[in-house]
Amino acid sequence: MIEDRQLRSAAGKLLDVDHIAHFLPDIDGASATLNRLGFTLTPFSAQSHRLEPGGPLVPAGTGNRCVMMKRGYLEILTPTHDTPNAEQLRIAIRRYTGIHLIAFGTHTPDTDFQRLSAGGFAPLPPIALQRQASTESGEATARFTVVRVAATTMAEGRIQFCQHHTRDVVWQPRWLTHANHAVGLAGVILCMADPTEAAQRYARYTGLPIQALGTAWRLDSAQGYLLFASPALLQQALGVTAPALPWIAGCIIDSDDMAATQAVVNGSKLGDRTLITLDASLGGLMIFQRSGSAPLRLG
Repeated sequence: MIEDRQLRSAAGKLLDVDHIAHFLPDIDGASATLNRLGFTLTPFSAQSHRLEPGGPLVPAGTGNRCVMMKRGYLEILTPTHDTPNAEQLRIAIRRYTGIHLIAFGTHTPDTDFQRLSAGGFAPLPPIALQRQASTESGEATARFTVVRVAATTMAEGRIQFCQHHTRDVVWQPRWLTHANHAVGLAGVILCMADPTEAAQRYARYTGLPIQALGTAWRLDSAQGYLLFASPALLQQALGVTAPALPWIAGCIIDSDDMAATQAVVNGSKLGDRTLITLDASLGGLMIFQRSGSAPLRLG
């Protein structure tokens, strides 16, 4: 089941860090990597959307699999056909394979649209997105309302707002147990030349608070946070080199048993956390931590 805090954030009309998505050309290779890291994945699902309210349902040209957790989830997304949506993925993948999407969970997409409009972000009309999902009693439709901006507005990637209309279809209990004991998406790490500009822009974009942490910044939501750091700081703190700038470098995952996590993922120690440098099928990095840990500090 979804944890109470995530349900409260939706009911209370607050934003949370709902999910991230890796854009990649080989979903089978990425699936195998995630399986080796101890994650349970949902089956592959083709996506469809309505380009305008009341319009026909058309294929999006993309498909996904997900790692569902009690708090938030990871998505692996691949182009499947020649559509404008799929071409956006292919353009992003040419920059690097890895995370290109951060979705904030919302209960009020109309409010998000209005805030983006007032802030000069020129949002696109909200779209209805859906995909088929298998359940223990048969097929069901997972439905979402998504608010996005033009592809070039946020240089870091597809930064969007997502309202879930069918949480019971998306968060099925059978997908929530993982051999690595992952239970939640705690944070996302972003790398750019000017972290201060980016953090302030995301504060306007989301209406969420930010705070300076030395040369880095953190943006806090009702559940989960974003860290903004320079390439030099990521190299110093995590030993990683950005493949391009800007770069959504990786995520921070909560575990309910770090000893069990370490036994499965066999990562590098990062204080009381575990760091995984992901292979080329996924790209980027992943940090596991004990659930309830204080937010990560990079410097």
